[in-house]
Amino acid sequence: MRILFFLFLSLFWGCAGNSPDESPGGNAEQKHILAYPTFTEQPKLENLKNTQPKDSIERTLEAFYQQLWLKNGVSGGLLVAKNGAIIFEKYLGYENFLSLKKMKENSPLHLASISKVLTSLAILKLAEHQLLRLDEPVMEVLPDFIDKNITIRNLLSHRSGLQNYAYFQPDEKFWREGEMKSNQDILDYINHGLDERTASANKKFNYCNTNYAILALIIEKVTGASYAEAMQNILFKPLKMEDTFVFQIQDSAKVSQSYGSGGERWEWTDLDQIYGDKNIYSTPRDLLRLDMAMYQRDFLSPTLFAEMKKGYSYENPGIKNYGLGVRLMEWEDGKTLYYHNGWWHGNYTVYVRDEKNKTTLIALGNKQIRSVYDVFSLAGYFGNYPVGFERLKLNL
Repeated sequence: MRILFFLFLSLFWGCAGNSPDESPGGNAEQKHILAYPTFTEQPKLENLKNTQPKDSIERTLEAFYQQLWLKNGVSGGLLVAKNGAIIFEKYLGYENFLSLKKMKENSPLHLASISKVLTSLAILKLAEHQLLRLDEPVMEVLPDFIDKNITIRNLLSHRSGLQNYAYFQPDEKFWREGEMKSNQDILDYINHGLDERTASANKKFNYCNTNYAILALIIEKVTGASYAEAMQNILFKPLKMEDTFVFQIQDSAKVSQSYGSGGERWEWTDLDQIYGDKNIYSTPRDLLRLDMAMYQRDFLSPTLFAEMKKGYSYENPGIKNYGLGVRLMEWEDGKTLYYHNGWWHGNYTVYVRDEKNKTTLIALGNKQIRSVYDVFSLAGYFGNYPVGFERLKLNL
């Protein structure tokens, strides 16, 4: 059944061509199983009364851009949307500092760990169509998986207890120094008992890239396709995320490069072929398409979306928690803020979803300048969240 589902998707896209909106004779195309609204089909969000006048918003965002991004030499893209409409958008710097290819609205950048949001959504879509169950053991999908107690939900919520592959010790057979590593190498390393567990399954939260590398293998097993192809069919094509793709190491010279704070190019490493936890390239506009889709009931069932957005780790006090592929802050007054940051090489990334105020903040950078992360504090301006907006000390 799992393979038949993916064959259906492949046949659909093969017949539909590059434009899913086109139909012979001008007839309206029949909705397929993964039909969602696109960026041009904006959801009708409630028009909220802004506490800040329009000119005040523009002045604040321009001050942020000038004083924290432009002044500090950020290279990347910044997008702020309110009620589904872009209210501020800036691009500066270069995709490639050597060729001086300028950053534009269609310049894909490495999302780093924001990729986890997309991997999680793909898993949830497969669960929605009953091709997997969140609480089934991983070994039911990957029979060779060594731990019968770890479930798919444990991977999504970072409660598996697995070791981060970045800290795997060299092994002559399964983790050779200097050689390019793969997702399958991670699985083999674990299955031979070489990883050092941080805890037993569902014991505690431990943010771990290994979880999402394994989830990518689950996507491949369930769909019968590569992770890159599956993500295209499940998310990127239906949402018309035309500048979004999964990185392949053979394309390393073609994609936007990553740089240190001084402008030196960041060299590729033996972990740059691993995907699921990272390695999706996208743009702020494409991520906004995804964000807008999540306001639609036909994108993902409300039940599964609620599972994604709730916290799973309350063993330690504090406002920070993790859902299924998304971070959250929960305050005692009932306010909740959803977000995910990313960091890989010189790539710093931020995605913030403020559902109460219908505000989206997206920042993607390919130069190691921490001002990219300051975008998160803008949530405090739009939603009065205690996230450090006042510490920015903007000169207005």
